[in-house]
Amino acid sequence: MTKFPRFFLALFVCLLLAACAVPSAKKTPAAPTAPAEESLTPSVLAGTDSPVVEPPQTDGTPDPEPPSQAPKADQAPQTKAAKIVRVLLTDNQTSAQIKHSGRVYIYTQDLSKKYKASAPGTLAVKALGKDQAQVGTLRASQPIILEPAKGTLFTWDNNLYAGKIFVIPATNTFYMVEHVDLENYLYGVLPYEMSYSWPLEALKAQAVAARTYTLKTIENVKNKSFDLYSDVRSQMYKGGGKQYDSVKQAVDATRGQVLTHDGKLFYTYYHGNCGGGTDDVKSWNPATASIKPLSGASCSTDKHSKSYSWEMEIPNTKIMQYAQSVGLKGTLKGIGIARKTDTGRATNLTLRTTSGIKQVPCGKFRLAIGIRSCKLTRVAVRSKTTFFQGKGYGHGIGMRQDGANGMAKNKKDYKQILKHYYPGSKLTELN
Repeated sequence: MTKFPRFFLALFVCLLLAACAVPSAKKTPAAPTAPAEESLTPSVLAGTDSPVVEPPQTDGTPDPEPPSQAPKADQAPQTKAAKIVRVLLTDNQTSAQIKHSGRVYIYTQDLSKKYKASAPGTLAVKALGKDQAQVGTLRASQPIILEPAKGTLFTWDNNLYAGKIFVIPATNTFYMVEHVDLENYLYGVLPYEMSYSWPLEALKAQAVAARTYTLKTIENVKNKSFDLYSDVRSQMYKGGGKQYDSVKQAVDATRGQVLTHDGKLFYTYYHGNCGGGTDDVKSWNPATASIKPLSGASCSTDKHSKSYSWEMEIPNTKIMQYAQSVGLKGTLKGIGIARKTDTGRATNLTLRTTSGIKQVPCGKFRLAIGIRSCKLTRVAVRSKTTFFQGKGYGHGIGMRQDGANGMAKNKKDYKQILKHYYPGSKLTELN
């Protein structure tokens, strides 16, 4: 690393005179915890669904973006409409190696310490304890920012990132949060929520759904350090540095397009396969308000998928681990469907063991033991395993991705796909 030249020292003085443009250091919030309720967004490739995002409670004021430290010639062009998304890449980390493909600027949030690395290399990041972290030779008890010059990419955990990375010290660990523009974020979401090899119109529908879900989530974020998780708790994201042509085309072609209902964004839930029909969101989660776009839709183009019907055997020991978490002990004796939706998806199951009987939400049960969906057609408890037979993959709310694939193959465009799975919604251009 080399120290900044006099140009940046002069810039630093000017920034100090600008007073309130410079944010003050803040103490890192408590580590995020997994939400209690099952999510309603899935990851097809990861094989699980995402939960509704409920970040830790704070006062709701996001940290402002610090001034850029790169010379103007190195700055990527920004538009007034550019929306920054803050993605939690990791938490409770004690060390990391971040590679950079070109010039990178490293500075503290209050700009009191700053350096640059001019050539490609690797930055060592480590927790120092007592709310301190170190990036390269820079140590601080406040967020340390890694800002790439134009064309520079970061590599961490085998993924490529194009945005600024904030290293935020915690007690004996640190967080890493990427600040990236919305469209670049979507480049890193689509290929891990839907196959990049699928028809372009299906990918466009996914782009609009993911963009809407992202912005709706940000509306309700109460965490001061990040907006979304980078895993199935929000949407799968592995960095926008690696771009597939089909994904880029889908995102760019729908740039700024979202779905609204009554003039407002809504959670555009999506899942892998509905197994014959999607459900009203209220029938799945009684605490959620029922709206027309999430009232359910027919499914007739997903039978081609391997996820349409399935069979699984789960060890009874695994099922009893869940049963014990809800207060049941002994030996598993039976599993019954206590309540189901009009499309046949179980909402509640009855677990019976030698110690008693208890009714549990099927969504939580499914995530705990790993069955593909709650549209169960047969359940048989045996001596050591339980046999499950069912249809579909995921929670069954909103757009089914296999169906979008099928509709696109049948020459339907992305607007028709979205209209079908989110009836009553309006395709809207962001200002």
